[in-house]
Amino acid sequence: MPEIILEHVSKRFEKFVAVDDLNLEIANNDFITLLGPSGCGKTTTLRMIAGLETPTEGRILIGGKVVFDAAKGINLPPIKRDVGFLFQNYALWPHMTVYQNIAFGLENLKWDKARIRARVNELLKLMRIEEFEKRYPSELSGGQQQRVAIARTLAPGPKVLFMDEPLSNLDAKLRMEMRAELKRLHKDTDSTFVYVTHDQLEAMTLSTRVCIMKNGLLQQYAPPLVMYNDPANLFVADFMGNPSMNFTDGTYENGTVTFGGLCARFTPDEKAEIPRDVVVGIRPEYITLSDQGAYAGKVYSTLPSGMETTVKLDVNGTPLTAVVFGDVDWPVDTEVRFDFTKSALIYDKASGNRITRGKLS
Repeated sequence: MPEIILEHVSKRFEKFVAVDDLNLEIANNDFITLLGPSGCGKTTTLRMIAGLETPTEGRILIGGKVVFDAAKGINLPPIKRDVGFLFQNYALWPHMTVYQNIAFGLENLKWDKARIRARVNELLKLMRIEEFEKRYPSELSGGQQQRVAIARTLAPGPKVLFMDEPLSNLDAKLRMEMRAELKRLHKDTDSTFVYVTHDQLEAMTLSTRVCIMKNGLLQQYAPPLVMYNDPANLFVADFMGNPSMNFTDGTYENGTVTFGGLCARFTPDEKAEIPRDVVVGIRPEYITLSDQGAYAGKVYSTLPSGMETTVKLDVNGTPLTAVVFGDVDWPVDTEVRFDFTKSALIYDKASGNRITRGKLS
């Protein structure tokens, strides 16, 4: 499978900059997710790699082959890039059976009937839809239609599979099931996947690496757990995680950080120049409620869900969110005590960039 390289790729629509000087390397067999809010440039990036959108500047290579070069006037069409594209709308032919939908592209490529039959059978088995071979799309559920669309995209054996929010039309339960199927499919096909979503949970659970974008600019490109535990700036930290990270303005001086009416020692994990004005970031699961806790607060509200309970705290007028695992609950306005476990992140208040991480005590 090929390596994909983007070098100084930009896309402008008149005065609007959709993607700004993007440099990206996608390794063989990676599952890359382009993540970000609407309008951040993630779909435009996907379409430029696939050849469905022409960049304004830059160069794109797939498997060592230049497929786009603005300076040299090279711009290969999608059919010559050996890629497959799965759209948000599955676009199955309603008058064709499942077999015919999957075989359609192969027939256009002039494959012989025996070879088409073998390939379609292989994909029906891979996607576990053998019993639906003779059904029409209207006779299938959303998840089954999704599997047919994936099988059709995989049929010609593309080097890279592009997916643009393919699960957004499914209900919550089906989305969870299809995430598991896509992760298994990535391993089974040994392919390179490039996936677009605005759902950070999809990015966390599916990807080998996440590329998070804002206003056309790359914010961070890293494995999902690295991005979750060490977000590069406040935007990434806020976007990754549900419930989102707690952010509180504070001041740092002589090893002590003051924030939200609290004063705590901060022991950094690494040497860093910490400015006076900072933003303290703490993941909700790193706030532990216990009778022996060093800090006090009041329960503002609770959101029990069975497996865990999200607890909104009022700490000296500052809101903090904690996550407690298990089926527990507290009445509103209950006085509670808590500690900060694991690590907190310190961000520069002026730039929003990460300074360091460390322990609050």
